Amino acid sequence: MSATELLQDRYGASIMLTYGMPPVALARGSGCTVWDVDGNSYLDLIGGIAVSALGHAHPALVEAVTRQVGTLAHTSNLVLHERQVELAERLVGLLGTDGRVFFANSGAEANEAAFKLVRRAQGAERPVIVAAEGSFHGRTMGALAVTGKESIREPFAPFGVDVRFVPFGDTAALENAVGPDCAAVFLEPCLGEGGVVPAPAGYLKAARAACDEAGALLVLDEIQSGIGRTGEWFAHQREDITPDVLTLAKGLGGGLPIGACIGIGKSGSALGKGDHGSTFGGNPVACAAALAVLDTIERDGLLDNTAAVGARLAAGIEAIGHSMVTGVRGTGLWLAIALTGKAGTAVAATAQRAGFLVNAVQPDAVRLAPPLIISQAEADSFIAALPGILDASSVVLAGQES
Repeated sequence: MSATELLQDRYGASIMLTYGMPPVALARGSGCTVWDVDGNSYLDLIGGIAVSALGHAHPALVEAVTRQVGTLAHTSNLVLHERQVELAERLVGLLGTDGRVFFANSGAEANEAAFKLVRRAQGAERPVIVAAEGSFHGRTMGALAVTGKESIREPFAPFGVDVRFVPFGDTAALENAVGPDCAAVFLEPCLGEGGVVPAPAGYLKAARAACDEAGALLVLDEIQSGIGRTGEWFAHQREDITPDVLTLAKGLGGGLPIGACIGIGKSGSALGKGDHGSTFGGNPVACAAALAVLDTIERDGLLDNTAAVGARLAAGIEAIGHSMVTGVRGTGLWLAIALTGKAGTAVAATAQRAGFLVNAVQPDAVRLAPPLIISQAEADSFIAALPGILDASSVVLAGQES
C-alpha cells in the first residue's frame, strides 16, 4: 500500500466521514506548491477553498505566528489584547466607514453572529429573513437556515426561522420579498458553493435600496469573496455600496482559523454585553496571522496581482476553445470553469493526476481559488495542461457511459 492509502485507512477508522474519503494526503507546502505523503507535487489551485491567501509556509505568516505564540497564545475575552484591537481597526479602515467587529473562528460562526445581531437590532416584529437560492452561509443551524441549498438544509429542518428564498440575481423577486416584516437580506456578492456565480451588475445596489425602503438590514457574506480574492479588498466595493453587516473568514487568516462579523454604523452597537461570545474568537495568534495577511497583500501589491493573473487565467482558459468548456465565471482569483454535462468530478480527478488541485464545486463546474501570490508562469502551466486534462476527462466519462 502507498503512504496515502495507509493514511486513508487510519482516517476511515478514526474520523467521521462527513467529507467522504479525501483522495490526497498532503504532507507539506511551499508557495503555491504542495506535496503529498508519497512525494508527489501539485500546483494548489484551490488554496484550502479560498483560505491560503499567501500560499503555504509564507515567511510573513510563519514569523507573525511564531512571534505571537511565543509571546501570548491565548487570553479569552475576559481581557483584551492589542492584536485584536489592531485587526478590528484595520478591517474597519479598509471598509472606509465606522463600525465594530465581533471575532469568531469560522465563516459559519461569523454568520451566526450576524444572525443574532439582526434579531437584536430588528426585534420580534420583523421575523422574516430573505436569502438567495443556491447560496451557502455555513452548516451550523442558524447559518444553514439561510442557506439556499435544499439538499444540505432540508435534512436538518425545521429551524424555527421564517426564510424567504428568492432566485439569485433576480432584482424584481428580491424587491417583492423585502417588506415591512423583513428583518434582513443575507446575500453573497457571488455565489461561492453555488458555482462561483457573480451577481448581475446593479443587483447589490438594488438590494441596498430595497432594504433601505423597507427598513431591513443588508448582510453581505464575503467569507469567500473578501480579503482580496476578487482583486478588491471586498467584492461589494465594486458596486460602491455599504452593507449594514459584513461577514468574513477564510482568506482573512491565511490558514489560521478566524472569522469576523462587522456591524457597520448603528449595527455595530446592536449586540451588547452578554449577547454573544466565543472562547477562542479574536485569539492573539489568529489575529497576528490576519494582520500579516493584510500587511503582505498591501505591501506586495497582491490586489493587482490577483486582478492580473485572474484575468490571464480566465482569458487563457476561454482561448483553449475546448468542447467541454462553456465559459469561465468569476473575478480575480475566484473562478469557475463551466463545463458541458456533469464532468466536474472527472475533471478534478484528472487534474490531480496531472499535478493540479482544483475543486468540483458543482457537477458542471470546477472552481479555481489559488493563493493570491500565484505567478503568471504558474497560471500558464495550468492553461497549457488543461487541454490534455479535459481530453483525458472526456475519455473517462465516455468509459463511464459505455
